[in-house]
Amino acid sequence: MWPPSLPRSSTRCSSTRSRTRASKASWRIGKKVAAKPLFAALALLPLLACQAPKATQAASTAPEWVLAHPERHAQANCIFCKIVAGVAPSRKVYEDDRVVAFWDISPRAPIHILVIPKQHIRSLDELDQLPVETRAALLDACFKVAKRFNLTERGFRVIANTGADANQTVHHLHFHVVGGERLLEDPITKPAPR
Repeated sequence: MWPPSLPRSSTRCSSTRSRTRASKASWRIGKKVAAKPLFAALALLPLLACQAPKATQAASTAPEWVLAHPERHAQANCIFCKIVAGVAPSRKVYEDDRVVAFWDISPRAPIHILVIPKQHIRSLDELDQLPVETRAALLDACFKVAKRFNLTERGFRVIANTGADANQTVHHLHFHVVGGERLLEDPITKPAPR
């Protein structure tokens, strides 16, 4: 029977059972990836989101693309840094020497583009770490994307979620350019709960 059964511990503690369940779950995920590689890989993208680097991780374990441009790719496990480096797939709609814009993999509107700086910073909280030219390039790219998709006539939103309370899930600064239909549930104009 595949997968082979895992060895059982004689003490049967809960941590052993958890490891056994986790191992079987990992095998199931691996099987799904093998069966449908594209869709499974896209489903795993949120798991590759930026995380703080581990203090114990040696610099030499970083991928080549990170070592080649450490000023640009601060985090080897950041999906957006991988997109900038060209090692993760994306559907780019705009790129210059400072920023990249590409389609969101989970669009919330007919047009939903992400605009990111090529240099890794976690959020708007660290905006002062970007050169002024890159800050300007981010806003300029948002406008160019909106213009390219004819959003400037009817309207569009530019959104940047910052921190846990704003539901920031990828910790690499990014702006959402959203439009193409009348956008509902505006948290700014929606009346506050009483």
